[in-house]
Amino acid sequence: MTNPRPARGTLGRAAAAAVACFATALALVLTQAPAPARAADMGAFDAGYIISDAIFFDSGTMTAASVQSFLTAKGAACVPSAGNTCLKDYTYQPPSSGPQTKSADSYCAAYTPAAGDNAGTLIAKVAVACGINPQVIVVTLQKEQGLVTAPRGGSSGTYQIAMGYGCPDSAACDTQYYGFSNQLYNAAHQFQRYTHNPTSYNFQVGITNQILYSPNTACGRKAVVIQNQATANLYDYTPYTPNAAALAAGYGTGDSCSSYGNRNFWEFFSDWFGSPTQRLPIGSVDTISAASPTLITVAGWALDPDTTSPINVNVIIDGALAGTPLADGSRPDVDAAFHKGANHGFYAQFASQPGTHQVCVWAMDSGGHGPNPEIGCKSVTLVNHAPIGSLDTVTGNPTSITVAGWALDPDTSAPANVHVYIDNTLVGAPAASSPRSDIAQIFGLGADHGFYQVYPASGGSHQVCVYAMDTLGRGPNPLLGCRTVTVNNRAPMASLDALTATSSSITVAGWALDPDTTASINIHVYVDGTFVDAPLADGSRPDVGRAFGDGDAHGFYKTYPVAAGSHQVCLYAMDSSGRGPNPQFACRTITVVNQAPFGSVDTAFGSASAITVAGWALDPDTQASISVRVSVDGQTVGTAPASGSRPDVGQAFGKGDLHGFYLTYPATAGAHQVCVSALDSSGNGPDPQIGCRSVTVTG
Repeated sequence: MTNPRPARGTLGRAAAAAVACFATALALVLTQAPAPARAADMGAFDAGYIISDAIFFDSGTMTAASVQSFLTAKGAACVPSAGNTCLKDYTYQPPSSGPQTKSADSYCAAYTPAAGDNAGTLIAKVAVACGINPQVIVVTLQKEQGLVTAPRGGSSGTYQIAMGYGCPDSAACDTQYYGFSNQLYNAAHQFQRYTHNPTSYNFQVGITNQILYSPNTACGRKAVVIQNQATANLYDYTPYTPNAAALAAGYGTGDSCSSYGNRNFWEFFSDWFGSPTQRLPIGSVDTISAASPTLITVAGWALDPDTTSPINVNVIIDGALAGTPLADGSRPDVDAAFHKGANHGFYAQFASQPGTHQVCVWAMDSGGHGPNPEIGCKSVTLVNHAPIGSLDTVTGNPTSITVAGWALDPDTSAPANVHVYIDNTLVGAPAASSPRSDIAQIFGLGADHGFYQVYPASGGSHQVCVYAMDTLGRGPNPLLGCRTVTVNNRAPMASLDALTATSSSITVAGWALDPDTTASINIHVYVDGTFVDAPLADGSRPDVGRAFGDGDAHGFYKTYPVAAGSHQVCLYAMDSSGRGPNPQFACRTITVVNQAPFGSVDTAFGSASAITVAGWALDPDTQASISVRVSVDGQTVGTAPASGSRPDVGQAFGKGDLHGFYLTYPATAGAHQVCVSALDSSGNGPDPQIGCRSVTVTG
């Protein structure tokens, strides 16, 4: 398919092309720098890179209202002559055939102009439908017919070919493309056709293109390596490049070989909208504030109009680079305003020191070549507040000192430490982290700011001082208070209520307590100067509890085995703190005597092949039953307990009834001597013989 060739865009096509324009571009956002008030520097014109793809295809740079405002500002001096219309005053009136509606295709979305649409609305509709920057369309209107700044407006014929579309250099314009709305759409549509079919047209990206200086081929050509598709589109639309004379003339006239279409496009765009190849990043610093005494918060947004991708910002603190966070946080408000996506927010924190700091933020160009404009600068002061607190109580205990209170650093909700000094010596640096709901209610920094500590101390008077420590470790560390306390360790007290002996042991019983505590304490037991035990006096003694008010668990009752004889027993009450004193509360002598057992052989007789013996035996050292040993003819035949019931023995000796024996042993026929011995209960003897009998055993 052969597409109509557009006009060549020479000075003749754009009657106003030689009129220098020094007006500034419409400010789209507060942070966008205005266009320079003088003509663009033509020395910066690059024939191979006239406009970037990002800018050329950015359809969201201007709304319909902002386009119309721009046209009104640029055409403010326009006073239409007879039959002419100023572009700022143009309104669309559909031709008799109806509105020039365009259906959607592979290049553009559907486009429908409406009766009464002004030029700004038509331009914005076409820009959105075909994905072309409305600024490109505005500049093309200017470089083709000079309509934007025409001082007397344009004729109906001028509006018919407003974009120069369908007007080849060597033939009349094609009437099927007539009409202002039709021209806008078809020119934008053609730009997309070039883009989608890059190899189907004369000028291509990445190769050396021989581009004429003017329609006069005798003027020669320039070898140009076109760097991007948008630049190729401009050459496909207007197939000439300016020569040196055209560039030197600015908006003026060069020589006979000069052409001006692409020169004028670059120059008008630069003067009206800024660089066509490099747009300034924009942004806003919403917050520069102190997050803590050592932390600065910086937040805002930044974007590069040349891309939808996030860009970095440089944060400078006191002239030094502090960080380069990526502005990729979600900011739907920024997307709604600039249509570059939502991921352009930044939020970062930087460590610093207390004091006043100058914080500045620069938005960094996405290409890495700049410019990188400053988007915000502010002075911020970091203040390190002194900790506060209270020394609520200092108490002296028998062997220790208790300190309690609260402390916090207003700069943080984290617990602060306190330093505790006793007699000018640091004894602890605990964190004030115990719950204190009252402190949370008052200061709103959480509840974990209480302290309660116990430190060992010797008896006597002591000075205790507590300091609240700055969480930064830089101070100040204020004194919360100093107190003088007395440590008094009272001696334990005790009583030996009973000291008794058996034939092989001694028993101690009594009570012991330390008036400094309700807890049970130990006693130490010595026998004949030798330590034998350290029992805990924790037996129930309600009488002691009633008497001293320190609880009932202070009794002791212990038995220790000892040899027979005289023994010295001494007891000590042990201080609960382990530091003493440990007073001796008893020292007595007791004798351990092992009495000989005794008994009686009441009867012994022989029968067929057996001997029977009966009687009783007991040990006066115990009520327990003891054993007896039976021998026949001097040979032991058995040992058995004397545990049978003998109430008569119990009544006689007061050692219980279970001391009788009745025993039978096999024996040979004939006469025999039977003897019985009582065995000592301790096992240590003596074991006296309690009776012998002569008996005869029948065969």
